[in-house]
Amino acid sequence: MKNVPFIALLLLIANLLSAQKDYNLDFEKSDPATGLPGNWQLGTGGKSKSSYSFIHDSTGAFDGKYCAKLASTPESGTFGAFSMLVPVEFKGETITLKGYIKTENVAQDGWAGLWLRLDGESGSVGFDNMQDRGLKGSHEWKQFEIVLELHKDAQNVVFGGLVVGKGTAWYDNIEVLVDGKPFWQAPARTILKKPAELDTMFHSGSKLLLGQMTPERVHDLVILGKIWGFLKYHHPKVASGDINWDYELFRFLQRYPEGLKARQRDDLLTDWITSLGELPNCRNCNKKIKDEIHLTADLTWLDDAKLSPALRKQLKLVYEHRNQSENFYIDHEKNIGNPKFQHESAYPQFKYPDEGYRLLCVYRFWNIIQYFFPYRDVIGEDWTGVMQEFIPKMIQCKDALSYKLCTRELIGRIHDTHANLWIQDEEMLKYFGEKRPAVQVKFIENQAVVTGYYQAYYGAQTGLLPGDVITAIEGVPVKDLLKQKLPMYPASNLPTKLRDIARDLLRTNANSLHLKVLRGQTESDMEVACFNAVKEEFNMMIDWAYNQPDTCYRFLSPEIGYMYLGTVKQESLAPMMEQFKNTKGIILDCRNYPSDFTVFSLTEYLKAESSEFVYFTNGSVSNPGVFTQTNPIFCGGKNKNPYQGKIVILVNEISQSSAEYHSMAFRSVSGAIVVGSTTAGADGNVSRFSLPGGLNSMISGIGVFYPDGTPTQRVGIVPDFPVLPTIAGVKAGKDEQLDFAREWIMKQ
Repeated sequence: MKNVPFIALLLLIANLLSAQKDYNLDFEKSDPATGLPGNWQLGTGGKSKSSYSFIHDSTGAFDGKYCAKLASTPESGTFGAFSMLVPVEFKGETITLKGYIKTENVAQDGWAGLWLRLDGESGSVGFDNMQDRGLKGSHEWKQFEIVLELHKDAQNVVFGGLVVGKGTAWYDNIEVLVDGKPFWQAPARTILKKPAELDTMFHSGSKLLLGQMTPERVHDLVILGKIWGFLKYHHPKVASGDINWDYELFRFLQRYPEGLKARQRDDLLTDWITSLGELPNCRNCNKKIKDEIHLTADLTWLDDAKLSPALRKQLKLVYEHRNQSENFYIDHEKNIGNPKFQHESAYPQFKYPDEGYRLLCVYRFWNIIQYFFPYRDVIGEDWTGVMQEFIPKMIQCKDALSYKLCTRELIGRIHDTHANLWIQDEEMLKYFGEKRPAVQVKFIENQAVVTGYYQAYYGAQTGLLPGDVITAIEGVPVKDLLKQKLPMYPASNLPTKLRDIARDLLRTNANSLHLKVLRGQTESDMEVACFNAVKEEFNMMIDWAYNQPDTCYRFLSPEIGYMYLGTVKQESLAPMMEQFKNTKGIILDCRNYPSDFTVFSLTEYLKAESSEFVYFTNGSVSNPGVFTQTNPIFCGGKNKNPYQGKIVILVNEISQSSAEYHSMAFRSVSGAIVVGSTTAGADGNVSRFSLPGGLNSMISGIGVFYPDGTPTQRVGIVPDFPVLPTIAGVKAGKDEQLDFAREWIMKQ
């Protein structure tokens, strides 16, 4: 299991507490109403709260009379966890979670441990769940700890214990320390709120009705959306946090009706900009940028002759006196440079946001991309046209589900595999289907092909075999289903869209599916049973890795070494390279998500000297929309005895982000080749943000390029030798990409 799902899944509701005596960190108190340890909450992954047992236990406490006991049951899902939430009303450098744990029969494919998460406004800013050092099997009482930096953006600390998979764990004497002291003894944190944060005028809704979506009205709203976003990121008054810019939009819309003449519209917009106050002098605004510019800001619309001269003049003045200080809404992560979106409320109180908030969703997303998406130039869309298309679509959404689906479709238009609607609420699960047969499907040779089973028994019961082609589902041809689904699946390229569609193709809410199946030359009708994948413990992780070996490295033959990035750790590199030093070649399998960061450590074994393999592009708070190029990054080092054999890197559509970055580094090894198929085409550290209605998304936040300027976004890692799986290969149980790599190494 990866850490990322836990950040989303462990959003457990906890009580807000105000006094030390109420915390019950030693579990001595119980809740009279429930009998559970007082002030602690239970949450689970994939199940109801009853699927893990959480009790106030008196049979073997480490200290005192009671402890907490968390145990799996026959109905358990992926994990059980108990939690407590405490507001960060203190300051310090580090926060430490300590606690005593005892375990019994914790499964080897799971673990028991403590977990600690720091939550900021837009999501987690610190997390550790002991995945890399959790307890397995049976152990007597022992104290464990987690230490995190107390991030300056942390608003709440959430902590507790968890059991992943099967097993039982006991917990006692929990401590939460700030710089070594109990958190209630830490110095108080002074929280100064900006005026924008104190404005609650539209907290219960915008109450706006935007009128008929005529072409003229949509055009006026497009102009407003551009100017609203431009001012948000450029005007010093807005950047200061003195104005709640979301709510200012609603205020302005109240006096921006449909049916305006162009002159009326422009006068309203000009007066609005002027009302923000006098612009300060800007000494740096006209200075030439010293760094090499990779992408310029798209501000040609400021000179649109269809706008009045007065409005164009005001917009130009804002740009020439744009904000050069901190911006309330945007910053960049230190040492990395990807954008950090701030004070972007998700407005979770609105399951189905009203028209004003739905328009805000379009404006917020459109301007994030316009000014801070490093791959704006390769979207392949008329970006203004996208706003024009989605304003009426969004306003016409009739319910919460259609709003979420419309937002997902909008996100898909930037063609970034990192960008999606990252929400799995009950409504969305129901829409896509809560059940599925136990068979894995992939698109091979442009057909939906059965490639394996998520669960051996139920998979075999379907009667489907690897290599079978599914041609229709419930009477609808798969090719027609594809046309319906493609707009709803955000991804950088078609192979990655097909990857994700394949995973959902057989989802349903029914107990069975009627399929048309082609086996060889014979087409037949089949009825297959469908199940809840969590309840039946389907191994869905096979979708995220091609070929899951039981070890991180091994010999394929005496002449060929094989390394699996999905499980290899830093500590494995030295013994692996010692064993492989006399082989003819090593196959580096990147058809997975790397379990550790080995970009620099592994290339030191493979290269005689360092060489550049990548450069980045970063955005700018002082000149939004401009992206400058960093110096090249080098990997490898001086090595008198580098590995002498051949290097083959395997990639496919599963290779994404970190896997693509690793592949770029390994490709810089002299003579190395890449074998496989198109990768996901989404590289660079991600930046998260919220959208109205409690929605969350993210984008690739920095540009990633080969030293010669070749992009990876949307393109992916282009193989030197394209090798695609075939239906015949699936039937025969072959890994054709791996076979090609072996043959290439053995060639003289």
